[in-house]
Amino acid sequence: MNELINICTKNTRLSKAQIEYLDKISLLFPFIADISYSQVTMYVRDRVKSLIIVAQAKPHTSFFQYKPNSIGSMAKGSEEPLIWRTFRFAKHIQGKREWAVGLLLDMYTFPLYDSNGEMVAVICFETNYEEIGIDGYNYLLETVFSLISTVQLPIDKNKFRPLLASDGIIVVNENGKIAFANTAAASIYKVLGVGNIIGHHIFDREITRHITKKTTISNLPYEMEIEVGEIVLVQRLITIPKNKKEIKIIVVSDVTEIKKKEKQLLIKATVIQEIHHRVKNNLQTIASLLRLQARRSTSLEVKAALEESINRILSISVVHEFLSQQGEDFIDVAEVAKNILDLVVNNMLDPGFNLTTKFSSEKVILPSEKACSLALVINELILNSLEHGFAGNKDGTIGIEIVIRADHYLITIYDNGHGLPPEFDLQRSKSLGLQIVRTLVQEDLGGTINFKSDIGTYAVINIPIDIERGI
Repeated sequence: MNELINICTKNTRLSKAQIEYLDKISLLFPFIADISYSQVTMYVRDRVKSLIIVAQAKPHTSFFQYKPNSIGSMAKGSEEPLIWRTFRFAKHIQGKREWAVGLLLDMYTFPLYDSNGEMVAVICFETNYEEIGIDGYNYLLETVFSLISTVQLPIDKNKFRPLLASDGIIVVNENGKIAFANTAAASIYKVLGVGNIIGHHIFDREITRHITKKTTISNLPYEMEIEVGEIVLVQRLITIPKNKKEIKIIVVSDVTEIKKKEKQLLIKATVIQEIHHRVKNNLQTIASLLRLQARRSTSLEVKAALEESINRILSISVVHEFLSQQGEDFIDVAEVAKNILDLVVNNMLDPGFNLTTKFSSEKVILPSEKACSLALVINELILNSLEHGFAGNKDGTIGIEIVIRADHYLITIYDNGHGLPPEFDLQRSKSLGLQIVRTLVQEDLGGTINFKSDIGTYAVINIPIDIERGI
């Protein structure tokens, strides 16, 4: 149960439906605080007719100090005379409050009614009119309260998301003429070559003549992206019904710098993709040269060494191939592991040997550098199984299983071969492949690796999840 519902349920005679209505309206408060340059407070009456604050929001668009959050605090009618009079006479009242010695704040109060016409709360706007210095402020406030009274529930949080101090605010009256524009909106349109936009029809040629492109933002019919030369604006449209017509609140955001940065990031991502593509091609070229050298060599030992090197290079190539395709620095380990399993089987399997492969994995996403290290580890362990696990056998099974635990990833590479010799010790092993595995797991991945033999061999890798980075 949230704070507003809890306070109202314990202290007021409001019905459940009325309390839920107030709770939904309170979701508008961050937006209306910003658009009205005011601290916005919702008051209700308790069972003995004292006043309780149940919702409050401070603006991001004005910079004078407000009182600290006072949700849940109670006051007598004599302490809040304007609020009490609004409850008593059920009408909008304007006045002042002494916030500190010598500092007066302007107060605007509005009664709030439920769908049955019963008064359920008073909403108070507190601001310093002299400091914000906006012409037409009363009209803006009346428009904001009309919005509160007529807004469609439930509240669309994205549509009514808070503003930035640099956002322009325009109010278009029911006749389609601009009746209010804040300083930011006037500045934006001045850059577009429009002097004073007040009184203009929203579709006047003078307002629209510089627009070169309009695009409705996908899935957001109330938002439109507008290009004016090199300037990019986003318009957010909020409509308020009035006398079978509409008043419009238009929030104008200059997103030119954001779009420039997005374009730069897109170019950077494309360049990085191309680099990964070229690295992959170069690695495959090197592998082809080594393969050619292996074919020409008459030494079985040299051939075997070259083939192992080829597979290591191609394992790294697999990671760069994924990076070149998706343009992100994070990789699905399951896809890489499956590709490496197929790669090793296709390149290293003796023609007369029948191998069954098994693969099971949850979705594990790792940064590319960790994925590259893990790819090499998986490659070495599969190679080790093929070379030493099935001597004299005509068939066998190799499998990979990847699961997610609470604080670590568990990666198991297993086979049903001959198993490990009794004297096996990973720390003392002179095998280059196992030395590579141990170093990569412990140093690059920060994990551990253990081997066990039952039916075949199981290599169990434990990689801790980086909680802070979510990987």
